[in-house]
Amino acid sequence: MKVCVVGAGGVGGCLGARLAAAGHDVAFIARGDHLRTLRQDGLRLVSDRGDVALDRVTATDDPAEVGPVGLVLFTVKMRDCADAAAACRPLIGAESVVLPLLNGVESHEILRDVLGPAPVLGGTAYISAVIDRPGVIRQTGAFERILFGELGGEASARVQQLESVLSGAGIGAAASDRILAEIWEKFILLATNAGVTTVTRLPIGILRDCAGTRRLIDLGMREVEAVARAAGIDVAADIVDRHRDFYATLPAEMRSSMQVDLDRGRPLELPWLSGAVVRLGVELGIPTPVHEVIALALAPFADGAPVPAA
Repeated sequence: MKVCVVGAGGVGGCLGARLAAAGHDVAFIARGDHLRTLRQDGLRLVSDRGDVALDRVTATDDPAEVGPVGLVLFTVKMRDCADAAAACRPLIGAESVVLPLLNGVESHEILRDVLGPAPVLGGTAYISAVIDRPGVIRQTGAFERILFGELGGEASARVQQLESVLSGAGIGAAASDRILAEIWEKFILLATNAGVTTVTRLPIGILRDCAGTRRLIDLGMREVEAVARAAGIDVAADIVDRHRDFYATLPAEMRSSMQVDLDRGRPLELPWLSGAVVRLGVELGIPTPVHEVIALALAPFADGAPVPAA
C-alpha cells in the first residue's frame, strides 16, 4: 500500500517505520532538523517491540511531492490539525483513507470539515513514542494498541483492509464498530494522565505510588467520564476501573507527550486536553475542578516556555 505519514513524530514515525520495514511504500511529512536527518541518514526506531533501521526513506515537507496515496496516517499535534489537513489535500484520491491518531476527541471533526467526510475514519492510539533526536524514534514499553473504524460504526471493506495492512506490519491494530466510544474512552485516561504528569513534572511510576496523586488521577478520570456521558457517548460502565488497572501495567519511567513538550519548551496540547474537558464541561453543565486547576496551572506554558524576566 502507498502510505503517507503526515507528522513524522513519535506515533507517526513509529508506525511508518514498521509499515516501511514490511515493504509498503511510505512517505513521511516532516520539517526542520528531523526532516533533514530523515533525508540524509534515514529513520531509526528503538523499541521493545523490535528495532527498525531504514537507511533510506522518502521524506518531504510538501505533500504535493507525494501525490495521492491509499492511506494517510495523520499524526500531527492538535495545534496543527486544521493547517495540516488543508496542506494534505494533494494526498487525497478517490480511494484514499485518512486515519487520524491525534490526542483529544475533535480531530476527526476538523478533518471532515476540511477534507469532506468520505475519506475520514475515526482512530485512537495507545502507544508511547517520541522523537529521541532527529531521525530517531524511541518507543517506551511494548504495549501498542491502534483502534480505528467507520465513524458511523458500520463494517466496511476498507476498514478490514486497513486492519490487515497494519497487523501484517507487526502493529497492534484492530478494527472497532464503536470507534467514537473508543476515542472518548482513551480520552478519559489521556487527558488526565497528560495533565497530572505535566503539572507535577513526574513520571507515571511516582504518581501511582503516591496515594494523593492516585486519587487525583481517579478524580480527573471521573470528570472526563461524566462529560462523555453528558455528550451522549456510551463509554463502558467500568472504564475508569479498567484504566486504573491498565495504568498499573505501564513502565514506571513513562511520561506523557505533553510533559515532554513542556520539558523541551514547546507549545502544549493543553487546549485540546484538560482545556477541552473544561470547555465541554461548561457547555454540558458538568463540573470539572481537577481539569480546571490543571488548565489554569499550565496556562503560562501553553504557547511554549515563557521568557524569564531580565
